[in-house]
Amino acid sequence: MAINWDEFDKDLDLNGLKEDVRDAEAGSGDFPEIPDGKYEVSVNNMELGESKKGDPMLKIRFEILDGDFKGQKIFYNGPMQVQKDHVKYQIHRNNEMLRKLWDASSSEVEFNGFKDYADLVLDIAEEIIEDGWEYVLEKRRAKNPEFDEYEILEVLD
Repeated sequence: MAINWDEFDKDLDLNGLKEDVRDAEAGSGDFPEIPDGKYEVSVNNMELGESKKGDPMLKIRFEILDGDFKGQKIFYNGPMQVQKDHVKYQIHRNNEMLRKLWDASSSEVEFNGFKDYADLVLDIAEEIIEDGWEYVLEKRRAKNPEFDEYEILEVLD
């Protein structure tokens, strides 16, 4: 049986939707500002990707599970600028996030090159997403007003 795609289109404001999609692609989508605070969250996507500048970046998308912002997303982006001296601190920060997410020791989450790191991130993501791990995440404004800081305070049962 063929699907009649016109049925889906008839209720659309196609021009408005196209504009919304362009905004989302440009990163200017209509996402509410999530205030500083503690949130019960799950991870619904995690990968080692690239930043807009082409640097390796740990990308984690959290979903808020309850409260006024239930269903909203919190985005953790951990760039690793390999050409900068502070890359060691960026990798350390990402390692700490992964260790807390996976409830792992230092020896279980180590940086041994980006190929190995990408595989590690995928392995961790597969386990915590499939098994439905939940967390208490604290979000707070960093000293640099352009960035937020995130900390896993607790792994929930």
